[in-house]
Amino acid sequence: MHDLDAWLPRAAALRPHRAALITGDGAVTTYAELHAMARRATAALAAAEVGEGDRIALDLPPGPGFVATLHAALGVGAAVVPVDSRLAPAEQERRSAGAKLVVRDDPPPAGAPELPLAERLRPDAVATVMHTSGTTAAAKQVELTNSNWHWNALGSALALGLDPAERWLSTLPLSHVGGLSILIRSAVYGTTVVLHERFDAARVAAALASDEQRITLVSLVATTLQRTLDAGLDHPPHLRCALIGGGPLAPALAARATAAGIAAAQSYGMTETCSQVSTSLPGEPETVGRALAGSRIALADDGEILVAGETVARTAVAGDGWLHTGDLGAFDAAGRLTVTGRKADTIVSGGENVAPQEVEAVLAEHPAVADAGVYGRVDAEWGEALVAAVVTREGVVGDAKLAAALRDHVANELARFKVPKQVVFAAELPRTPSGKLLRRELRGFGSLA
Repeated sequence: MHDLDAWLPRAAALRPHRAALITGDGAVTTYAELHAMARRATAALAAAEVGEGDRIALDLPPGPGFVATLHAALGVGAAVVPVDSRLAPAEQERRSAGAKLVVRDDPPPAGAPELPLAERLRPDAVATVMHTSGTTAAAKQVELTNSNWHWNALGSALALGLDPAERWLSTLPLSHVGGLSILIRSAVYGTTVVLHERFDAARVAAALASDEQRITLVSLVATTLQRTLDAGLDHPPHLRCALIGGGPLAPALAARATAAGIAAAQSYGMTETCSQVSTSLPGEPETVGRALAGSRIALADDGEILVAGETVARTAVAGDGWLHTGDLGAFDAAGRLTVTGRKADTIVSGGENVAPQEVEAVLAEHPAVADAGVYGRVDAEWGEALVAAVVTREGVVGDAKLAAALRDHVANELARFKVPKQVVFAAELPRTPSGKLLRRELRGFGSLA
């Protein structure tokens, strides 16, 4: 296995004056500046005796310091454990356990000692230790290698295309695989990341609408896409694709995006695959498309989605050679994948299997609904009874009349056994920082209508 060109030194040599990073306040860091900052970070790591095989916990806000220290650690062969600063102190401590060093300060300023970054990366070296989002269970560690990340970047570029002047807007936490993947892909490409510290619909809409900022790609989930459209986004001048991950994209929302001049692409992936493992074509979001180059997708006899290939974390592979995702799916006649739900989420009501995501997608198409989550509660008659937790759009009252209308809406689209027995209303639904629904926390959420 041949070594890889180290991503930051290569980008700095080819495009020293190109913006590597633009933060939410408009500050620009070029590749040459980021490379110099990473050399100072390398010297700081060496002074702390961090070397090959060590782990460092990176507890820094999104910005040049985080990115420079990330590349410095990769260069010395250390694995980076990104820590979400929004976690409680005890949670942060658990995430950092086993790290030789916890980095909470930016690299030293200009004039401090520097050491050169390694020009090559070992493909099989662990680059990052990510933590899963914990949507269905407690978060677990996932080790991703330099080769995993490199193949992910190549596969994504082949699927979405690559604009030489790419500017990818990210609002996802850098402790999440989706946010970190944008940083690493852009370093591999030598393109620009526009980095917002958190999602703010008005700021995202303004950035995408800006002729000066020239945003060409943005990563969102269905909820944040909806909020950005609600904030008034219409025909952004430079955006060629909005990559939608983290869950299904309702047809009505996809149609709304198209009407606003936004070419959406549905993405499917997980922490164990460096985020994206398949994607639809921009502007054709009816499915999650086909596997990225270097990846393979198959279905088990029970419909579970199986993944193998160059982006899959080696410790996540089962004895049969596949990553068992726990997701359920189906292929259409053209070989494109649709994700139909989670095995663990399946609700058995009156002996019938119900995928809550299917019901949520129908609810999301109702004009009164801003967000919806479906779960099963224990029921003496049905075994499990479907309950829909709904967030209404601004100005819409969640009452018994609307609950009945929502149940009728589902009944018009789906089989009767898929109609929620109850509808409850809530101010918001529990979601991870990346926007995934925390279904296990829905029980007892909201008020009964």
